[in-house]
Amino acid sequence: MVDLQQSFDCEMRRIVAEYNLDFSKIAVGVSGGADSLALVFLLHNYIKNYGGKLCALTVNHHLRKEADDETKYVAELLAKNGIKHEVLHWYHEPVQSGMENKARQARYELLFGWCKKNDCKILMTAHHLRDQAETFLMRLQRGSGVDGLASMAVVSPREEVLIVRPLLNFEPEELKKFLRDKNIDWCEDASNSCDDFLRVRVRKMLPKLEKELGLSAQKIASAAVALNEAKEYFAGQVDSFIKNRCRLWYGVAWSFAPLMFGTLHREIQIRVLAELIKNVAKVDYAPEYTSLSRLAEQLVKKGFAGATLGRCEFVKFNNRIWVVPEIQDEKVLSKNEWAEFVRKHSKINANGLPYKLKLYLVRKSG
Repeated sequence: MVDLQQSFDCEMRRIVAEYNLDFSKIAVGVSGGADSLALVFLLHNYIKNYGGKLCALTVNHHLRKEADDETKYVAELLAKNGIKHEVLHWYHEPVQSGMENKARQARYELLFGWCKKNDCKILMTAHHLRDQAETFLMRLQRGSGVDGLASMAVVSPREEVLIVRPLLNFEPEELKKFLRDKNIDWCEDASNSCDDFLRVRVRKMLPKLEKELGLSAQKIASAAVALNEAKEYFAGQVDSFIKNRCRLWYGVAWSFAPLMFGTLHREIQIRVLAELIKNVAKVDYAPEYTSLSRLAEQLVKKGFAGATLGRCEFVKFNNRIWVVPEIQDEKVLSKNEWAEFVRKHSKINANGLPYKLKLYLVRKSG
């Protein structure tokens, strides 16, 4: 029977090959719970055979009285086993609401900050198969679409760092058994049994779903994987359209032919608009799905004249749709003002641009 370490090593080799990753320098988040401790020791054993440097990072949120003792335990345990370890602290004002989300955001900010400061491109997290199933159900409860239900990917780029989740195919009980076999204790976070958190309520519901409906964590996670494949397909279609059918103007605006846009499936149209808005408005998140859907419907109508969404203006000019940064300027751009701007910027297309883009270019330069 293949033991967990062998299965883990095999999974790591698969990830390296599939994503062409360099695992020579790895950071891993470790809280002291069973999942993250198992990951640290699995990685420690892995690099003995395949090389690399590992640093475990613990974030002390200073939210629970047990946090200091847990951090100390992790530090002593890892030092005893020759694993490099650093503690990152979140110092903050009292958290009145949204503690779970704020703590999560702070944790990742600290982890990404350490990685960038130490030129580490890989951050490992211990999300496992049940986490995948829980995330799927939580997002389903919130009414998420394909992207949300696709849940967690094995590799996700974020802030110049790649988050890698090598345990998504492993059950949490496997991880606990791995630690028990090595006589390694872990810390139990009391919040993991607190029904105030949606994830805890979902976790407690999973055994009932499997018993009464045959809906296991494995089946739910498999659905998330299938949806992730659909998400990747959509992303490929969007990238292809933007690369081959859209034109970037002076690094600030995009244009495309409404005729070609109209041939796309509505789901692809919505995603194209989302990407263009994020690029033009310089934001991380696109407007909500329903707003993008309404805009996509407007753009392919013959009578379309203009629209505004997500700090961008959509205008029709020269048989193309233009996506331009929104600018609130009541002052009219005069012909002389534009002519002077073109004289100073010889590479600018004097007559082939919509008024809104001309206005933005002039105001930006001023």
